[in-house]
Amino acid sequence: MQLHTIKGYIQDMYLVEYPDRLLLLDGACRADIPHLKAFIEDDLGREFSDLHTVVVTHMHPDHAGAAHTLRKLTNCNLVAANRDKDWYHGIDGILMHLTDLALARWMANRLGKPKANLWYSRKLKPDYKLSDGDSIPGFDDWLVLETPGHTDRDLSVYCPSHSMAYVADLMVEVKKKLIPPFPIFHPNKYRASVSRIYDMQLDTLLVAHGGQVDFSQKAFEHLLMSAPRRPVTHWRVTKIKTKKLLLSIGRFGFQSHGKSKK
Repeated sequence: MQLHTIKGYIQDMYLVEYPDRLLLLDGACRADIPHLKAFIEDDLGREFSDLHTVVVTHMHPDHAGAAHTLRKLTNCNLVAANRDKDWYHGIDGILMHLTDLALARWMANRLGKPKANLWYSRKLKPDYKLSDGDSIPGFDDWLVLETPGHTDRDLSVYCPSHSMAYVADLMVEVKKKLIPPFPIFHPNKYRASVSRIYDMQLDTLLVAHGGQVDFSQKAFEHLLMSAPRRPVTHWRVTKIKTKKLLLSIGRFGFQSHGKSKK
């Protein structure tokens, strides 16, 4: 087994190489597909169809955006969390999907990346829905762990034999510090997930934004201290900003009304 780290459009990709097959630990961005294909064919000298399985850790654009297209191109299997409802279900889901695409474009712009088509279906159709502790079909040395909090269906991918795990967006490295991601829909579950990963005392911990990280006790304590106690979501942030705006307008209107009477 050999692990390859590939710089993606706005996140790191992790490709696990075996003699007869390849495993991609997350679903990447749509914009990553040509780069991933070139890496497999040119750098590894393999067929693109050697891509056997793609894990989708959650439904955000940089983790699910390439999944369906990769399956169409390579006939790979898609693995995701065992959930009944789509993450982006209903009217709220449509709006959240559009918001997440906008956030991905904003991040790409901040990283100085050229504009790219990031559009992908908000409804995933996986070949396998796995639950906590299940092994990945075709890759018995890799298990999925449910580590929710960022969303309701976050998966981490764990290889016990190498004491290695990829935890996607469970934590983000910024300026050499590990911080919580945005959004966090389930703060209590998030804290439990962070504690679970820390208690495993892994030799290698990989994240989508930051590469291989050092999850020391100090980093763990800082992460828990930084983690919110209430949900921090698109809608909550928008609601707070709207409320502040309305209060400001209300105060301005009241002051203007008071001045006009004088």
